Amino acid sequence: MTSNAQANDPPSLERHFGGAEGLLPLWIAEPYIDIAPEITAAIEARARVGWYGYETRPQALADSFWAWMACRHNWDGTDLHTLVSPSVGTSIGVLIEQFTQPGDGVILQPPVFTDFKTLVASAERTVARNSLVLTDDGYRLDLADLETKAAEPATTALILCNPHNPVGRVWSAAELSEVATICERHGVFVIADEIHADLTLHQHKFTPFATVARGTGVRWAALHGPIKTFGLAGVCDTLVVTDDREVADAFEAKSSRLHLTRNNVFALAAFEAAYTTGGAWVDGLLSLVETNAQLLRDKLPEPIHLVDLEGTYLAWLDLRDFQLGVRELADWLAGAARLGLSPGHWFGREGAGFARITIAAPTEQIEDAIGRFVDAVDRVKS
Repeated sequence: MTSNAQANDPPSLERHFGGAEGLLPLWIAEPYIDIAPEITAAIEARARVGWYGYETRPQALADSFWAWMACRHNWDGTDLHTLVSPSVGTSIGVLIEQFTQPGDGVILQPPVFTDFKTLVASAERTVARNSLVLTDDGYRLDLADLETKAAEPATTALILCNPHNPVGRVWSAAELSEVATICERHGVFVIADEIHADLTLHQHKFTPFATVARGTGVRWAALHGPIKTFGLAGVCDTLVVTDDREVADAFEAKSSRLHLTRNNVFALAAFEAAYTTGGAWVDGLLSLVETNAQLLRDKLPEPIHLVDLEGTYLAWLDLRDFQLGVRELADWLAGAARLGLSPGHWFGREGAGFARITIAAPTEQIEDAIGRFVDAVDRVKS
């Protein structure tokens, strides 16, 4: 798999890291490799049609998604509603507005994807922090605190990230069942961001929230699509899945009112091609991520450590032993190591002392990153 040069975006690097010259960018949560050639071919074939006007979204798109899910995750769409949304952020924003009220509490589990907090705040809701707990065995859900937060009368929703960005946990069926039970007991609506579902490692298994929610009475909606699996966030739509007719109707009504379902002809071609022809490419991607994760485990210099990675292609690095402040660590990463990574504090105060690195990249780039870490650490020690 070859490098995708477009991942090096000088304006973004300048904005986030103070300059692009000599910086190795591995911070965007996308594959830094060429996408599956079958997808490129499908987009090019669609371009040759020469008609770019309105086009009806075919049933084949949803069918291709569910065929993929049945094959990869033994999950089918029976009795579930499958809706289209432009992005995960759009889906979360609409669901928050439809199923919570201004001033309500929405539970987040930081350190977690940065946009969740923004979406909650912009909807005039309040963040209820149910922070993850880092143990000797990796990150764990704080279920006792989740019970406390969910029991608050004003708390009405939870945004659940599985597999989790940025810490790389793939929540087990047992953990998710506990979440479903707690949220059902207190009437908390679960928004399950499962956009990294296909990206599980080391024999870990993705468990759809739908499967643990079945029969519990908890209300939920799950967010899916090809954008992270295949590197198509700039092209494709996403999906909202739920078993609740009221949720589906409300989402569809809002989407129709705001014209959120107007499609893009290239997105339609890429979406179907990804799910019908992309299996071998994804297998190769996962193998690459496994190789790169092992390199980090074996070759990162002390005192930097890779937090156990179960899923996603986003590695969470523990740099706390440097005992640097938030700004000092960010400056050290970009200045001394010349690495464009996501500083951990972007994901909440619980991420201070950590950094996220995208490892869906050619192995030589990960070796380069490790070498930069080694050189920067040597300079600290000398």
